Amino acid sequence: MSSTAEKFSAESAAQAFNLPKRDVLQENLQTQENAIGLGTYQLANLATAKRKAHVIKWRAIENLDKLLPEFEANFQRRGGKVIWANDAEEARQEILNIIQRVDAKTVIQSRNIVTSEIDLKPALQNEQVELLSANIGEFIVDLLGQKPTHLVKPGMHLSAETIAQLFHERFGLPAQATPEQITKKARELLRNKFIQADVGITGADFLITDTGSIALSENEGDARLTTSFPKIHIAIAGIEKLVPSLTDLDLFWPMLATHSTGQGLMRYNTIISGPRRATETDGPDEMYIILLDNGRTNLLAQKEQRQGLYCIQCGACLNVCPVYQTIGGAVYNTTYNGPIGSVITPHTQGMDEFKHLSYASTLCGACTEVCPVKIDLHKMLLLNRRDAVKENLVPKKEVWGWTAWKRVMQSRKLTDFLGTGIKNFFLKTFFKDSWGQRRELPQVAEKSFAQRWAEQKSQPED
Repeated sequence: MSSTAEKFSAESAAQAFNLPKRDVLQENLQTQENAIGLGTYQLANLATAKRKAHVIKWRAIENLDKLLPEFEANFQRRGGKVIWANDAEEARQEILNIIQRVDAKTVIQSRNIVTSEIDLKPALQNEQVELLSANIGEFIVDLLGQKPTHLVKPGMHLSAETIAQLFHERFGLPAQATPEQITKKARELLRNKFIQADVGITGADFLITDTGSIALSENEGDARLTTSFPKIHIAIAGIEKLVPSLTDLDLFWPMLATHSTGQGLMRYNTIISGPRRATETDGPDEMYIILLDNGRTNLLAQKEQRQGLYCIQCGACLNVCPVYQTIGGAVYNTTYNGPIGSVITPHTQGMDEFKHLSYASTLCGACTEVCPVKIDLHKMLLLNRRDAVKENLVPKKEVWGWTAWKRVMQSRKLTDFLGTGIKNFFLKTFFKDSWGQRRELPQVAEKSFAQRWAEQKSQPED
């Protein structure tokens, strides 16, 4: 077992039985899920919308080699600059090069999971550059020295009381401060930073191929402010974010909003097509888009699992996953957690190190059922498990155990020959860890069904 897998197992066991934290997480997830459940009724035919979204993303991913150059050409035609980054290190260095060229000291970012993926903040801190999160959820998580634990709600694991206590200790708000008071204080702290920031960094919910634009969808307005005040705007997005046409947003914006928060549309929906033009009064003087691979082409090479790249990061699969509901997102120790993270991370970050995530699932299928782009998530997890076996990445103990199990199960004579004590020892030795240290394994009966049946048949009839 890798050190990453051992850490996951230990932290999962601790989190699963930390009842106060688990209660907070499950309450927050239930609130989110209730809103999404009501929101889906806004779509006249949800099943048809999902099928259409699936086909559009399928077409985009299958034609990335054509759509990416087309997007690049259209984006450059509008005055933007395209940077390609093979991995996280290249992406960090390209961002640092831009920041250092303009001698920027303050950088502000909107909610953006990709900057967490490339671990940007420590890299900027090492260069004495301040990176502030304009999104309130990420701002709060940053204050606690933590990383986001949910694709949509960075502080999904936090209670209102914990956040109020944080603002009481750090900024002098009342210990029982309301969400409105906390939001107002956060805005006060961040507002001047928007004006002072030299560089603004955003993600991109969608990259629009035919117009060379990026599309942003949000509720707080942080992305819109981040792209309006700073003179330089850097957008960073995975290469899988492409959609073929601007008209595809008619479907994807409502689907993203509904499956993220239960809304018909997010409050702020923005399309940005390059830097500020001479006739415009706001916007950046320069705009860059960093197109990030960072293992995505490894997943693209997997014909059966590449549909993991269809994900629009709505977080719906996390909300319904019984494993995520029990252990939360932090224990995954990956940027993308929950079912979708367990599908893609072994391919983007290495099967040997992260194969254990594919087993962090009950395979109940709830994630597949809720996915707005119809990713067959629980099947993808099974395929990952298959690949780990094919690549000889499973422990020798497990291989020997299943080989012995198969041989015994295929022979009634061997099955009956082994005594009850040996059978119970075998079960405890090979299955106790996966069954759980706090659960008792069932005991094998003294006599098998076959033995009881034979005895019954041998008895004379009355």
